[in-house]
Amino acid sequence: MKNYVVCLKWGDKYSAEYVNVLANMVSRNTTVPYEFVCFTDNSNGIQPGVRVLPVPKLPVTGWWYKPYFFSPQLPIKGNILYFDLDVIIFRNIDNLFTYNPDKFCIIRDFNRHIRQDWKKMNSSVWRMKSGTQDHVWTNFEKDNFVVTKRLHGDQDWIYSQVRDNFCFWPDEWIQSYKWEMRNKPPMSRINGVRNFNVPGEPIIKPETSVAVFHGEPHPHNSVDQWCKDNWK
Repeated sequence: MKNYVVCLKWGDKYSAEYVNVLANMVSRNTTVPYEFVCFTDNSNGIQPGVRVLPVPKLPVTGWWYKPYFFSPQLPIKGNILYFDLDVIIFRNIDNLFTYNPDKFCIIRDFNRHIRQDWKKMNSSVWRMKSGTQDHVWTNFEKDNFVVTKRLHGDQDWIYSQVRDNFCFWPDEWIQSYKWEMRNKPPMSRINGVRNFNVPGEPIIKPETSVAVFHGEPHPHNSVDQWCKDNWK
C-alpha cells in the first residue's frame, strides 16, 4: 500500500512557505517511502516535488475542508498521514506510518494536560487507510451547513463520527508546543500577535517528534530560538 503525507492549504491564513517547510521537515525525518501531497485552492509558490491537487468547491471555509480527506472520491488511495501546516517535525516519524496499521490514529486532544481522562480528538495529525472511514465525509456532505453551525471545528465532527476502529497516538509522540512543551508560559501581544513574553526552551520528551502550534504564536513568528532553528 502506498504511503502519502497530506496537508491542506486553503485561503491565505498560511503562506506557501508553510507547505514547503512541512515538506522539508517530513523529508528530513522519515525513512519510509511516501509521496507528499498538498490539497489547495492556490498552488502559487509551492515548491517542485510537492504534488498539488485541487480542493473541491464547497460551501465551507478553512478547517471544514478536512472532512473531504475521508471522501471515497479522494484522488489518492493508500495509507494517508495528515499534518496541519502549523507543526514542527524535528525527529524521526517512521512510527506514525506503522503504529496500529489497521486503525484510524489521531491525537488525544491537548486538554489532556488538565484532565487525564480526556478522550476528545485533535485533528492536527492523523492517519488512516483510505476507504475505512468514508462516513465521516458522506454524513458531512449531506448536512454540512448544520454541522458547521453546530460544532466548533472539524475535529469535533470527526470525534462524533469515529466511534470504533480507532486509537490515539501515544501522548508523548505529538505534543502541544504551548501547553505541554512550554508549560503555558505568560503571553501577551507582540506586534499584534499573541506570543510568549520572553523567549524560552521547550521541555522535550525523548519520544516526542512533532510539536503542534494550535492558536498563536505560529511557528514562523514564535520568539523562541528553538522554533527558528527547527522550522525550516
